[in-house]
Parts: sequence; structure tokens; C-alpha cells
Amino acid sequence: MEQLLGVGLIILYGLMIMTAIIKEKKNDHGHHHRRGHKHGEGFEMDVHAFASHLKSWNPAFKVAFSVALLLICIILNNPYVSMMVLLTTGYLTMIKGGLAVREYFSMLMIPLTFILLGTITIALDFSWQPINVYSLHLGFFYINTSPEKIIEMLLMILKVFAAVSALLMLSLTTPSSEIIAVMQKAHGPSLIIELMNLIYRYIFILMDVFIKMRNSAASRQGYCDYATSIRTFGGIVGNMLIVSMKKANAYYTAMEARCYDGELLFLEEEKDIRASQIVAAGIFMMGIFLVWWLTTF
Repeated sequence: MEQLLGVGLIILYGLMIMTAIIKEKKNDHGHHHRRGHKHGEGFEMDVHAFASHLKSWNPAFKVAFSVALLLICIILNNPYVSMMVLLTTGYLTMIKGGLAVREYFSMLMIPLTFILLGTITIALDFSWQPINVYSLHLGFFYINTSPEKIIEMLLMILKVFAAVSALLMLSLTTPSSEIIAVMQKAHGPSLIIELMNLIYRYIFILMDVFIKMRNSAASRQGYCDYATSIRTFGGIVGNMLIVSMKKANAYYTAMEARCYDGELLFLEEEKDIRASQIVAAGIFMMGIFLVWWLTTF
């Protein structure tokens, strides 16, 4: 039963990827333009979130659903549940959300290095003598591992990837401003929420200033060699500090001129939760617990 379930989930994941690729090719037919220069993965995520077909969904529902999937992956600790979560989040992000397959997997590979560094210690042991099935002699010590340890590491990687995919789905379908608004409605710490709002809006202004400074320096041969590049970078950093302080004072003055009394208020778009979404989420959660029960007991 478990083997059939695992094979079925793998086949479904493959079919989902093929469907997303076919859909992407149809959407790209006749369009040869490419997206412009990227200025960091955080900004790229927000671009994808604003362009997602799931942007019209209620942000509180998406936050609750993503956090629920994250907790389920961690608490149930079941590889079949993790595969179901990976399958569902990929379907929602690529097929329903309209994100390109290459973009989705490039985002999913970002935490790969941290996941491997965090899980490789599960499979490898260091000792002065060979103590496991597989041992590699490296001069003064041995690196030991076994099939059980390798399987345990792979299962941990699968669980972490599933949990990451749940949060990645939220980031790629919900703008950061809406996530912050959900935290505010959940009565999170007001100081932290206001700082998040200000940082989120202020960082784009500073990025624009940085790009202009960098282009100006590049047009004046500021990066002609390594030493010049170091001096240019130091000058830009110093100027950025001065400019950021000036802009911060100017914006605070503008806020006070608009009757700022310690609470930031932003206009939010109302997005209703559909009954079909709640029903679908409930059925999916029941399916997850059914799979967990069938593969555990």
C-alpha cells in the first residue's frame, strides 16, 4: 500500500510538472520578450506575487493554509505527507498561480545549500576507527555512514523541502504588504509590524538610490579595476548612509505633517474568502491525515 501510494504521488508530481511546462509554453507562444534585470530574490518574489493568479485570494486564508501545511509537515513527520504537500504547493504556485516552472524551481533551490549543510551531519559520522557499513579513510580519521543514515537524511531533506515549499507558495502568491496586514489583524506586536511596514516600503527607495549611484559610478569608470571598484563601493556605502538619514528625516516630517500619531494606517483591498476554497482546503487536510493514518498504522 505504501509503495503504491509513493509511486502514485511521484507520478502525479511528474504529470503536474509536465502540465505546468505545457501551459507555460502555450502562454509564451508568440512572446519573445524577457524580464529585465533582477535586483535580488526578495524583489523577484514580490514581482511574482503581484503577477500571480492567486493574488485575488484572501491573504489571511493563504497565510493560514501555508502555516497549517508547515506545521503538518513538521508534526506528522511522514514522507508521504511531505510529498503530498510538495505536490499541492507546486500545483497551486505553478498551475493555478501561473508561475513559470524554471522560476519556481530556481526559487526552491535557494535554500538547498542550507538544507544540505544542516542535514549532511545526520548521514555522516567522524571517528578514529571504521564503525559503519561504509567508511572512508582520510589520513587520521574515518568518515562513516550507513544506508539507514542516508535514508534518514533523505527523509529529512524531503520534510524540510515540503515545509519550505509551503512558505514559498505564500511568498510567491501574496505580496509582502498583505502578509504584514494579516499579522496586524492577528494583533501582532505593533512596533514590529510598523517597522516591517516602514522597512518594506523604504528598502525600494534605497534600492533605487543605490542603482542610480552605481550607474553613475560605472559611467565614470568607477569599476575599471579591482582597487577602483573597492573605493567606489566604499564611497557608495558612505553616500547611502547619508542619503538614507536625510530621506528618513524628510519622510518622518511628511508623516507628522499628515497627523501621524504613532499608528500607521494603510488602505487595504478587501478580498472575500470563497466557500469553495474552505471546502477544498478541508478535504485536502482530511486527505493528508488519511494518508498519514494509512502509512503509519
